[in-house]
Amino acid sequence: MTAAFAFWPPVAAIAAAVNAGRSTAGAETARALARIRELDGEIGAFTSVDEADAARRAAAVDARIAAGERLPLAGVPVAIKDNIWVKGHPITQGSMLFRAFIAPEDAEAVARLVAAGAVIVGIANTSEFAAKGQTTNLLHGATRNPWNTAMTPGGSSGGPVAAVASGMVPLAIGTDAGGSSRRPPAHTGLVGLKPSFGAIPYGPGFPEPFFGISCICPIARTVADTALAFEVMAGTSLVDPHSAPLPPDGGLRPDRMRIAYTPRWGLDVPVEPEVAARVDACVASLRAAGLAIVDADPRWPAGAAETGLGAIQQSGLAALHGEAWRQRPDLIDPDLGAQIAAGLTLSGADVARALLLSEEVAIAGAAFFREGGIDAAIGPTTPCAAWPVEHLGPATIAGMPVGPRGHAVFTPLFNHTRQPAISIPCGLDGAGLPLGLQIVMPRGRDRELLRVAAALEAILAG
Repeated sequence: MTAAFAFWPPVAAIAAAVNAGRSTAGAETARALARIRELDGEIGAFTSVDEADAARRAAAVDARIAAGERLPLAGVPVAIKDNIWVKGHPITQGSMLFRAFIAPEDAEAVARLVAAGAVIVGIANTSEFAAKGQTTNLLHGATRNPWNTAMTPGGSSGGPVAAVASGMVPLAIGTDAGGSSRRPPAHTGLVGLKPSFGAIPYGPGFPEPFFGISCICPIARTVADTALAFEVMAGTSLVDPHSAPLPPDGGLRPDRMRIAYTPRWGLDVPVEPEVAARVDACVASLRAAGLAIVDADPRWPAGAAETGLGAIQQSGLAALHGEAWRQRPDLIDPDLGAQIAAGLTLSGADVARALLLSEEVAIAGAAFFREGGIDAAIGPTTPCAAWPVEHLGPATIAGMPVGPRGHAVFTPLFNHTRQPAISIPCGLDGAGLPLGLQIVMPRGRDRELLRVAAALEAILAG
């Protein structure tokens, strides 16, 4: 099947219609629920949909509108990833270990969405513990790519992107500790923003195995929709000691910026020729539009790849779930079991070395912008398009053998730099599958990044 691209109007238009009385939250919610019933049997985006709860939430929004409130997300149907708490809903992290868990409260980001008038219509699938780049798990099964259901949407935010790309909902919320809300949008023709670390409060929720790098992320069809959701969720909160205010918006305009084009983000890794050619064509269009784009690569410390940094995730998973895996390995996805087993073999020095490398990566990422006089950087979001749903990752890229994370090399470094990064669509490969362009800016420049992304989106769409 092919995604129903024209199904939803822009998020702001939905809210405007509900605020003005031209539509209702109830009508928009009914539309989303009907679409889910029609499509999700084939796609598997949702782990649970409580239609009665969604109707109650919509009625509450309509009552607020009738009482005179005007809400930025009035009546907008939203899917929430299955590792973010939504009070009263089963939130399982895609794991048999949590199949009976009911969230006792909302995550702060969810509470802010609800306060803004959004209607949560369902919980969207994730890989177990949001810890691999393909969305399958023992509890809920596989999520499929709406562009071609033989393919994966990537992971771990495969459920949220499939829900949006298929037209079931106009907006979804994911998480990103290594690219989980940038790569899946790239594989499904969407926009996914990983904010600066701390820009959107994280929690209350499950203990996080990804130390100090995971973010709550809006996913939508356009930069404008993504930016609206970001503004609703952003801001400090006492529930998250790492949440931090953004610095003042410097007002930097794309036509006055120095933008680095980095075809491999400074890494010696294979890229599919079609991806390289498509991204090169996008960059040529941006240069033709008058943007000042220079060729420049970040310089990363030795070992700055997931092989060097992976000990952080592995040890975190082992600390949280190692005992459960020892007792009942059959209840955990074997791909996650392998990570947990690796984590259990690590020494304290091994973990410390990975954490020190993470700090070196953060320093190098900041230096790239500061020392090079660079305002923003662009390059491919992924080195390949989506691959068959049954595989953890492609076996080869550009004819070269790669490991199970070979498809994920361009996103994790910017979790460790804590810098904002966004993926926007940049065309299709020869098989008609979407590709993404990643844009990165210095930490705290989220609003400027969104403005730059919107400008690039307009140029590439033209």
